[in-house]
Amino acid sequence: MSNDSSTLPNVARYSLLGHPSDLEGHLRTVGPLPIPRSIDAQWQASFVRAIHDSGLAGRGGASFPSAIKLAAARADGRTGLIVVNGMEGEPASDKDKVLLSRAPHLVLDGAQLLAAACGADRIVVCIPIGRDAVAAYVARAIAERNAAKTTALTIDIVRPPDRFIAGEESALVQWIESGNSLPTFRPDKSVRLRIGKRSALIHNAETLAHVALIARRGPQAFRRHGMAEDPGTSLVTISGAVTHPGVVEIDRGTPLRDIAELSDPAGPVQAMLVGGYGGSWVGPHHFETPYASIPLRTIGASAGVGIIVVLGAPACGLAETARLARYAASQSSGQCGPCVYGLADLAEDMEKLASGSADTQIMIRLHRRLESIQGRGACRHPDGAVGLVRSALDVFASDLVKHVSGRPCPHHLRPTQLRFPTSVEA
Repeated sequence: MSNDSSTLPNVARYSLLGHPSDLEGHLRTVGPLPIPRSIDAQWQASFVRAIHDSGLAGRGGASFPSAIKLAAARADGRTGLIVVNGMEGEPASDKDKVLLSRAPHLVLDGAQLLAAACGADRIVVCIPIGRDAVAAYVARAIAERNAAKTTALTIDIVRPPDRFIAGEESALVQWIESGNSLPTFRPDKSVRLRIGKRSALIHNAETLAHVALIARRGPQAFRRHGMAEDPGTSLVTISGAVTHPGVVEIDRGTPLRDIAELSDPAGPVQAMLVGGYGGSWVGPHHFETPYASIPLRTIGASAGVGIIVVLGAPACGLAETARLARYAASQSSGQCGPCVYGLADLAEDMEKLASGSADTQIMIRLHRRLESIQGRGACRHPDGAVGLVRSALDVFASDLVKHVSGRPCPHHLRPTQLRFPTSVEA
């Protein structure tokens, strides 16, 4: 399913989906790329101002202001390449796959605009091994651009390993430079990442598609959607106990319940997993929360990478969380103790809790483990697992008492409602 606007009479409507995948149709729909033949400081300043005025925040998970990342790249003075992060390592996410398949030129336009603003001479598109169909769409788009001579930039596709952690920005840069997908600690995303002696500016596919439309239609077209403090639209992948799973485009600030309804829940909704497999469970009393940074933060959640998993009533939230904890442990890059050992132990505790086979000290040990893991990893991966488990202990508190006492709910042996890679047992 997708919220396709291609059939609407007003083709100028702000929409990421519904654009033709071929170059001719793309240009006919959105117009030429607004980069002058001679790029000067005045054009660059105007473009930077448009991104700032739009209020665009990254759609890759951290919601970091795109204007700040762009300003840091320009201040560095040695930006060598723009990296398109199409890794989408979350098993429940399809938004960037859909975007790179259906509107690859929109994503490449965004990358080319940032290259022009920063003086970069190369664009690298990262698509993981195994997603050959997506890579083929992007390769065809690059060939069309080269044939039409729309850019003098070098645009390459690289194929990192298809692992959860490989899409983290610093891990992706490490892989491009050395072939090792190892994340490095950064206090925030304004800290520059380097490949060799030159810096790299990294954005996920959806963020770049927004950049391409903002440059054409102006920041106010973007701000006409969403909330004043969190403007624009977002792509969201909906899955779980729904009749029509898929990718939808929604205004920021749309209530969680309304987003889930777009995919037609297959029965009563027990909870929603918001933000991805390192996100948070949200219970029914928070289903009216707007899908935006500040409202979600007030309930201990975040939009994350644009995922909502609907958990139907005939399911055990603690058992599903145990599966997620085991998956998180399997995706460690293997370089930090809190991740390598802490997540494995956390998964084991959750599995015992879910099955009703835990000892009397399980909750004391579990909370102690959560405290010892939080904030001690080189990246945010272990923090995501900790936040997920904490949210489960809160949202599924009514079941928790039965599980701790050795009387698990009758649904703990049901098949999972979540999506996992076939190589991962869950």
